[in-house]
Amino acid sequence: MLEEIKHDGEFLALILSRNYNKPGIEFFTPDDFSQQLGYMRHPKGKVIQPHVHNQVPREVHYTQEVLFIRRGKVRVDFYTKQQNYLESRVLEAGDIILLANGGHGFEALEELEMIEVKQGPYAGDSDKTRFDTSEEDLKKIADANE
Repeated sequence: MLEEIKHDGEFLALILSRNYNKPGIEFFTPDDFSQQLGYMRHPKGKVIQPHVHNQVPREVHYTQEVLFIRRGKVRVDFYTKQQNYLESRVLEAGDIILLANGGHGFEALEELEMIEVKQGPYAGDSDKTRFDTSEEDLKKIADANE
């Protein structure tokens, strides 16, 4: 229901299954992450006190993003910062993933609809480094997903 993807002690991603279901409030990310992911389930009548958020200076060094899979199926491929393939996971409608570190790529296995949430402002081409998957890594991906 909740899976952490790690490599060499580095937190790469967190997958929250569509079946996750616990009462109350739970945050899954460390306090120092620039993108926080939490889950809330409250009974009817629960009141959350009105509030405003205070201006707090924050410094963001890397973009972290959250994807909400609304419809379809997608394969997420995880890579090291050195652009080497590590492993893959398949997400379906209702699943959520936080991508925190390392690299990642996607293949829509079915017609796909997803929502992405990440920090802004968007820095254009300087926001990411695109790379091609090596032939060796393409074989690893195919073998891992047979």
